[in-house]
Amino acid sequence: MVVCIAEKPSVAREIAHVLGAESQKDGYLEGNGYQVTWTFGHLCELKEPHDYTPMWKTWSLGQLPMIPPRFGIKLKQDKGVEKQFRTIEGLFQKADEIINCGDAGQEGELIQRWVMQKAAAKCPVKRLWVNSLTEEAIREGFQTLKDQSAYQGLYEAGLMRAIGDWLLGINATRLYTLKFAANKQVLSVGRVQTPTLALVVARQREIDNFVPRQSWVLSTLYRDTKFNAIERDEEAEAEDAAAVAAAQEGEQRAAGAAGDELAAGLHAGELLDAAHVVVVHADGRVGRHGAVHLADLLIGEVNGKAVSIRHVG
Repeated sequence: MVVCIAEKPSVAREIAHVLGAESQKDGYLEGNGYQVTWTFGHLCELKEPHDYTPMWKTWSLGQLPMIPPRFGIKLKQDKGVEKQFRTIEGLFQKADEIINCGDAGQEGELIQRWVMQKAAAKCPVKRLWVNSLTEEAIREGFQTLKDQSAYQGLYEAGLMRAIGDWLLGINATRLYTLKFAANKQVLSVGRVQTPTLALVVARQREIDNFVPRQSWVLSTLYRDTKFNAIERDEEAEAEDAAAVAAAQEGEQRAAGAAGDELAAGLHAGELLDAAHVVVVHADGRVGRHGAVHLADLLIGEVNGKAVSIRHVG
């Protein structure tokens, strides 16, 4: 029997329909020599700190950085997840071949590999790689199956990303919470959420500090088409750029000082680098007058000053 494992029930139903596996079972579909089952996204996850040693259950600066000698995975604590995994595990143990039908991407590869590892699958594994769930695309995908080893690099990239997120999120969250939080507040730090929050804060500061400036618009009508010339206040733009640069320099100095203070009690260069990364604001902030340069068609001069002329009629 060939077992196909998809990332979600809806995808499994589409694949089962194409394969002729129409008989509904508990947790899978069967027919025509195939059993098509599914996960619910991540059934497995990296173990938590206390799963490695009870010492890491207590939040303490003395325990940082927490770096397991070998990372392990575990099932998510959910009754539905546990039931579906037992179904998958049983199918894998009796399978002649497994076809990984996970989403075509790094995360999809990682999700299914972890399930197969946790279920101790021993039979050969092929990979279905499709970017569409049309019947034609699925049939073509099953005609061009590749051995799982062809996607080993993709899996390892996903695994390293997951481990990196764990190391940064777990260690930096405990570090910042213990050093700066009050009233049992948790200061959550993450690879994606922290830079995103920094972008939101930076933009809000620009809005809060916005100072309206006088500007002039020169309009002309030429052959029933209206043109507007917006005069750029070069002096004001230079002041804005200098203010942004000064603010960034000040924030970086403050971040560096905070990092030096934290490093003194850690003696861990790897974690110090991660701490610097999460506090530095992103570059490329949009100036206050940036929008007026969009959709430019012509560049000219008005009263000896550079202007940007755009078609608005």
